[in-house]
Amino acid sequence: MKTIAIANDHAGTEYKFKIMAFLEEKGYKVINFGTDTTESMDYPDTIHLAAKAVENKEADLGIILCGSGNGAQITANKHQKVRAALCWCNELVVLARKHNDANVLSIPARFVSQYQALNFVKLFLETDFEGGRHQRRVEKIPYN
Repeated sequence: MKTIAIANDHAGTEYKFKIMAFLEEKGYKVINFGTDTTESMDYPDTIHLAAKAVENKEADLGIILCGSGNGAQITANKHQKVRAALCWCNELVVLARKHNDANVLSIPARFVSQYQALNFVKLFLETDFEGGRHQRRVEKIPYN
């Protein structure tokens, strides 16, 4: 059973609950690091926790949400072993997994529907990394 770390700010709370229900229905273990309210809060407080879980292999993959998805993605990518991709359409989700081996999906909750967000999660989980020429590129991402 794969474990998914999920985190959000106040803008992503409603979507997070829908995504968690979807994941649990599909048999995934979900670790909820996000806020459970819509009261304003600072996204780095929750996003760092999910990113750390992916980085430390406590979770296989991560899903993060904030209003634009930008702040969440920027925060998660501060962790060396995280490759967070901000996605707002199906094609970006698939390419993020196939070509970039993204291990964290960042969803812009204020710019996509719940239906789209759930479809992004489905694609993210079903799409595998192609490897090959992309492996070499992914290996060059960490800055030492």
